[in-house]
Amino acid sequence: MTLWLTNPGLAVPNDIRMALLSTLFGTLPIFAGGVLNTVAVAALVSFRQPGPLFQFWLWLELALCAVRLVVLVLSLKAAKAGRKTPTDLYLCLAVLWAASVGYGCCVTIASADWVASTLACLSAAAMVGGICFRNFGAPRLVAVMIALSLGPCAIASLLSGQLILLVVAAQIPFYLIAMTKASYRLNQILITTMQAERDNDRRARHDGLTGLVNRMGLQRAFEQRRATGGSLGLLYLDLDGFKSINDTLGHAAGDFLLVQVADRLRSAADGDAVLSRIGGDEFIALVPADDAQAAYRAAGAIASALRHRPFLVAGASVNLAGSVGVAFGRYGEQSLAQLMQQADIALYQAKSAGGGVRLGDQPEALEHKPDWVTNAASGFNLAA
Repeated sequence: MTLWLTNPGLAVPNDIRMALLSTLFGTLPIFAGGVLNTVAVAALVSFRQPGPLFQFWLWLELALCAVRLVVLVLSLKAAKAGRKTPTDLYLCLAVLWAASVGYGCCVTIASADWVASTLACLSAAAMVGGICFRNFGAPRLVAVMIALSLGPCAIASLLSGQLILLVVAAQIPFYLIAMTKASYRLNQILITTMQAERDNDRRARHDGLTGLVNRMGLQRAFEQRRATGGSLGLLYLDLDGFKSINDTLGHAAGDFLLVQVADRLRSAADGDAVLSRIGGDEFIALVPADDAQAAYRAAGAIASALRHRPFLVAGASVNLAGSVGVAFGRYGEQSLAQLMQQADIALYQAKSAGGGVRLGDQPEALEHKPDWVTNAASGFNLAA
């Protein structure tokens, strides 16, 4: 039921859907404004009409107020801590609250106390406006809450025997349709805006050619992971002779080659790795690594994937040569710039040792190596 209530009626990505759901919780001041109003109205009406129907309404409002307050506070705390929130329960309580408002309007109109009826119906109408503009992240929820809040008013007006109240009974369905349409329209505007912001953010953080993150995206990923701590290996990859491919086969062929390189990086890297193209034929990978040897092995796996088979570019078979510089560090102890500088030095040392020279297949244990080590793997020099 709650999945249906929160379905925006459009196919939206999951992250946007989650953002829409978060708007339904609002804040404590918004919650307090609506709840205090309905509790106050129920209290005044029950004081004026001290019958069991009105006492029941007051106690129902108080109970819903208390439970909803607890659920809202727990939800806000859970969301802040990154834990699962009781969204289903929160939505069910919102529907029950709307039904309690409708019940109060119905019994006051049925009592023929027109002062109390005016107070209850005006309060319900005001709450419906707030429901529409606060919950338009879920238009179906808005429609159900409006129907439960004002629908009983129309029914009670028809049964009251007062001809003048037929106007109310006729107006409410139109009000329900208009406010629901307004909610859907606001929801579509919000989704379109969120999708545009997400697309702009993606373009700002990703390389348009390969789809890997760019320098900005790499920095953001590094900052996000630094909050969790741990260690990492930074792999700095540079292709040898890429300029000659552009000069002989054309820039379109060079771009196509870079796309293929990016695809092989994805297939070779760990699922938690962050892959980046920082410009030209230079790539960087942030890989999980418990020690320097693990970072070096990850570099060897990437080198092996790139040399596994030739690349087909413009009908030609291209064997890539290149170099990988490896730096090992811990989040929080070194900045991204420092790790990149270390890996860049290692990359330069690998190139100086003869980038593309085919030497051994596997690196030896790093603890027996000097500060930097060259051990090219079939077309790729590795240095740490």
